[in-house]
Amino acid sequence: MGDTLMRDEIEAHFHMADAMRAEVAGIEKIAAAIWDSLSGDGRLYAFGNGGSASEALHFTGELVGRYKAERAPLAALALPADVAALTCIGNDYAFDEVFARQLRAHARPGDIAVGFTTSGRSANVVKGLDAARAAGAATVLFTGEAGRDAAQRADHAFISPSTTTARIQEMHQLAMHLICARIDQFATQLSTEA
Repeated sequence: MGDTLMRDEIEAHFHMADAMRAEVAGIEKIAAAIWDSLSGDGRLYAFGNGGSASEALHFTGELVGRYKAERAPLAALALPADVAALTCIGNDYAFDEVFARQLRAHARPGDIAVGFTTSGRSANVVKGLDAARAAGAATVLFTGEAGRDAAQRADHAFISPSTTTARIQEMHQLAMHLICARIDQFATQLSTEA
């Protein structure tokens, strides 16, 4: 019985991964937008709640550290990692403001803000995107099928072709790794040309 459950979960994962082939062009555009920002002295700000906060931390870790290639560290910050700012803003203002207020403080033209919300209904993520755009930063949203309305608030969006949270997050991670691979390639080309 448990064996059947696990096989069904694996099959669902592979079905979604196969559907990702149709998403490559959009992921490439996101990778190019991120590289344009980071290679032009911009900073990347990533944010989300719960599992999406973990995705934001994972993504910035790959950029500041490395994915596969040896390259210079890239300027990327995960807003959920600043516990003092989160709790201060959540307490003194509202939890809906925890990312927007940080982005109002930090985001500038040339930067890029990357929000994660599987449902597309996280008010603090949507407000964060709005604040980043108001500051002149480019914006990216990672979401699922239900987040199509929220995707309209971003310059670029990766919409995981699913309504199941686990599958959405798994495809977000695959898209992040594809983006990191492309950024490694951009960085390697740049160092070779220099």
